[in-house]
Amino acid sequence: MTRAANWRDACLVYARPEMLGMAFLGFSAGLPFLLVFSTLSAWLRDEGAALSVIGFFSWVGVTYSIKVFWAPVVDRLPLPWLTRLLGRRRAWMLLAQIGIAAGLIGMGGADVHTQLPQIAALAVWVAFCSSTQDVVVDAYRIEVVVPEYQGAMAAAYVLGYRIALLVAGAGAFYVADYFGWRAAYFVMAACMGIGVLTTLLVREPERRQSEKIAHLEQSLERALGVDERENWGARALAWFSDAVLSPFVEFFRRNGKYGILILMLIALYKMSDITLGVMANPFYLDLGFSKKEIADVSKVFGFLMTIAGAALGGVLVVRYGIMRPLLLGAVMIALTNLLFAMLAVIKPSLILLAAVVSADNLSGGIATSVFIAYLSGLTSAAYTATQYALFSSLMTLPAKLLGGFSGLVVDRYGYEVFFVYSASVGLPAVVLVLILIRLQTAMARFQGQKQ
Repeated sequence: MTRAANWRDACLVYARPEMLGMAFLGFSAGLPFLLVFSTLSAWLRDEGAALSVIGFFSWVGVTYSIKVFWAPVVDRLPLPWLTRLLGRRRAWMLLAQIGIAAGLIGMGGADVHTQLPQIAALAVWVAFCSSTQDVVVDAYRIEVVVPEYQGAMAAAYVLGYRIALLVAGAGAFYVADYFGWRAAYFVMAACMGIGVLTTLLVREPERRQSEKIAHLEQSLERALGVDERENWGARALAWFSDAVLSPFVEFFRRNGKYGILILMLIALYKMSDITLGVMANPFYLDLGFSKKEIADVSKVFGFLMTIAGAALGGVLVVRYGIMRPLLLGAVMIALTNLLFAMLAVIKPSLILLAAVVSADNLSGGIATSVFIAYLSGLTSAAYTATQYALFSSLMTLPAKLLGGFSGLVVDRYGYEVFFVYSASVGLPAVVLVLILIRLQTAMARFQGQKQ
């Protein structure tokens, strides 16, 4: 990886036109998320829907966790006419964005009192199209720039995504307050035009063919006995082998036995951050802060420091490469969790809350952009969408499962012990990064001696 010679050159990465395009695509990716979650819950409750019904709507979120199952289709299947016109990635992006806008229009045109099943079906459709867009945008981001710019691209994506959350959250509430919820969803559908326009304007990444990948796919087809593709069953199995099996085999062939360590790091890196996040708002309320104070601190300091941290993480990747900033992010996440433990045992104040939230969001922003850059560098150009979808699912699923026990820890031991615990679950990630740095250094030294 080529590194910037100085800080000025590192910061100039944000002047590249790809960064602006990624910010707008981040907006397009973030906009539908709340519209099928908390904003939709508010609409349903405002119309008098039962809490039990609203609870069932949370199952829509499962769609985002299983996108890895159709990522191979996005990676391999060309869309008639659209792929020829726009290219592989932009064609799928445009189709997903049109699907989201159509779903939001359908939701806005439905009556909560008489057409609730239709709204539920449309919410699942929007979530499906949204998660498909996520798969394509991630693949596009990885393919359109070189690896050293991935941290900066992640920061631009986070900026657009966060702005979209404000629009789909507070913005939708403002529109609904003046014109009603149906109008709010129509306006949000119109906002998807930003993503559509961006997709039409950005350039399609170059598609790189690899002889190694072709040989790998042929060898797997031969092992399965479908290399001749004699009938439709053999052709279907050959496609499954190329699209689904080959990405996994390629990853372990490229990384060898260290692939297990890499997957362990992916599963553990965000563990500390996500575990803390489950109990953060209940903690603020139990300290005696009002909902307005919490909102003001999280919206102002949280938003600004997350963006600043993500931007700094992108610069650090350009300046120092991936591994050292990756270690810094893991250490900062664990240490800032200890600040919450301090907040739990001393007299709270709004200034102290703002300081702790700022530190937490700054470290989270750095870690997020650096980690996305790390995951992006792990993918093969032949299987970008499939492999990154797998990594992103592995990144969040174990942490969310562990986070479910957070309330039990707080109930039994109190907040101060919980925050020390949440910091400690980040230590394995620190250790794994150190191990991978040592292995990387040893391999580089070995390669140097061979030459």
